Amino acid sequence: VYLGIDVGGTGIKVGVVDAEGSILAQGETPTLAGRPYAEIIRDMGICALDVIAQGGFNVDDIAAIGVGVPGVANQETGTVVFCTNLGWHDVPLRAELQKYISKPVFIDNDATVAGYAESICGVSVGCHSSVFLTLGTGVGGGIVIGGRPWSGFHGIGSEIGHIPMDIDGEPCTCGNNGCLERYCSATAIIRMGKEAALLHPDSMLHAACGGDVNALTAKMVLDCAREGDDVAVKIFRRYVKYMCLAIDTIIAFLDPEMIILGGGVSKAGNFLLDAIRAALPRYLLFKTLPYARIEIARLGAEAGMIGAAMLGRQLIKEA
Repeated sequence: VYLGIDVGGTGIKVGVVDAEGSILAQGETPTLAGRPYAEIIRDMGICALDVIAQGGFNVDDIAAIGVGVPGVANQETGTVVFCTNLGWHDVPLRAELQKYISKPVFIDNDATVAGYAESICGVSVGCHSSVFLTLGTGVGGGIVIGGRPWSGFHGIGSEIGHIPMDIDGEPCTCGNNGCLERYCSATAIIRMGKEAALLHPDSMLHAACGGDVNALTAKMVLDCAREGDDVAVKIFRRYVKYMCLAIDTIIAFLDPEMIILGGGVSKAGNFLLDAIRAALPRYLLFKTLPYARIEIARLGAEAGMIGAAMLGRQLIKEA
């Protein structure tokens, strides 16, 4: 069996996973970001040992450990090079974690491992190539080619959220302007929703947040659009256009077999999926040729654990 660890800004999820991607035991511990990295990794190790024991396993049963982090990792050194959510720079995650569990440790981006999980036991099983988009606070990306996760030569190949979409556009948290995630994330929907609600105090959208635009969520905007509120529908159509432009960029560059939508925004389900599928063809260059299927992710919050464990399974075979 394999150990999968999904490191988030608020919580760390740990799972014992079999070779087919089924979770056999799982647990969680708060991240409490801002603490020294050694303390966070200590809690990660303790939680992992607890989960192993609760599942009726022992450390000897674990073939490898995979870790998904919201940042960039160096697979050779086992360090997290850069992780904004945790304030980590050049953190020796592998060495620290092996103080608690002396097993091979492999690290990759959290969206990359989630996309890999979908290719193992989710919506993209059997696909030659796929791109997974997490539509949340930001936009993460996971690329799988030929059954293997692809993070690029330097580990940053799936930073799709920071592809420039609008030169000199909306300021991004990365320091640049006009990044894709400023237009395709839940944060982008909220920003557009706040602006519109203030301009239209008689709208359903304004009423949905009780007149307090700071309480507005992406779900409120999407729900109001589904109900036919004119103001919310305009935002939704604008968002769908941005998503289609983002998807067209991916198709033009990589031409994957499937593009998968995950994260909080994807919970809009067929309402979002049908709109994107209907609008996408007008943006494509080769309009008479087949192109990537667009689907909603199936594995939800467990994808990170499963994908991290499967990363360990794949790389221990190659080691």
